[in-house]
Amino acid sequence: MQNRRQFIESAAAAGLTLGAGPIGAQRSADASLFSISLAQWSLNRMLFAGELDALDFPAFAKSTFGIDAVEYVNQFFMDKARDRMWLAELKKRCDDNGVKSLLIMCDREGNLGDPEPARRAEAVENHVKWLEAAEFLGCHSVRVNAASSGTYEEQRGYATAGLRRLSELGAEQGLNVIVENHGGLSSNGKWLAEVITAVGRDNCGTLPDFGNFYVTRDELYDRYQGVAELMPFAKGVSAKSYGFDAMGNETTIDYRRMLEIVLDAGYRGHVGVEWEGREIPEVEGVRLTKALLERVRDELMGQYAV
Repeated sequence: MQNRRQFIESAAAAGLTLGAGPIGAQRSADASLFSISLAQWSLNRMLFAGELDALDFPAFAKSTFGIDAVEYVNQFFMDKARDRMWLAELKKRCDDNGVKSLLIMCDREGNLGDPEPARRAEAVENHVKWLEAAEFLGCHSVRVNAASSGTYEEQRGYATAGLRRLSELGAEQGLNVIVENHGGLSSNGKWLAEVITAVGRDNCGTLPDFGNFYVTRDELYDRYQGVAELMPFAKGVSAKSYGFDAMGNETTIDYRRMLEIVLDAGYRGHVGVEWEGREIPEVEGVRLTKALLERVRDELMGQYAV
């Protein structure tokens, strides 16, 4: 793994720019190193159970956690992508509560890296409605997956083709198309970085997730190396958390080390809370994750320029 200085120098030598694209990663709006957002998936059990309505999510994020930027998951409103009345109501609730819509995480719309060209084209088309919804809501990106099959090289080619076409469409609407490490070869940081490089478009980037580095059930990619490899292309960051000790530290992930990697890359945008633990209730898990991000951010303030 590169050390910090080597990482920054190699990124600069390669001409990689952070937050490039139609509107980039959106720098922190305040005088801190990064702003904190909330991924809707953090409350997935409440949403699936009907304890929280998707329309109430922005207000809930603001009133319960003091978070004013949100990241949606299309699974909670799959049939609403082209329902302008519903989307207008969601946008109104965001505006009423001073909440910014950042991105929509898109799943279950086909594989953008499908080996079959017709199915790959269908997957691209399936994502278009989410580009439209994201533009309407004022988001800067849609998050997609790079699922594929075949050899390492074949999957790289298939995923590149699908992502390039969707990114072309996204650029027409001023949107980024960003890929999360989300299983399979997308959880191999080197592979995904190669794919984004091959796509070769400023509005195609990554959403590095601190936790999703299982390539297979038995193969875990080094999470710190993976985030470092994906940060040159990052237009968002997902702070995954699973559990906490009595001191308020995440028990699986070294948050200070991870956030140093993020900041060393020059990133100053939003870092999204994404609680995925099972032992702690969702609301408490989100609060603990936010508190840890704030604490580490404060500790690092003297170490980095805003």
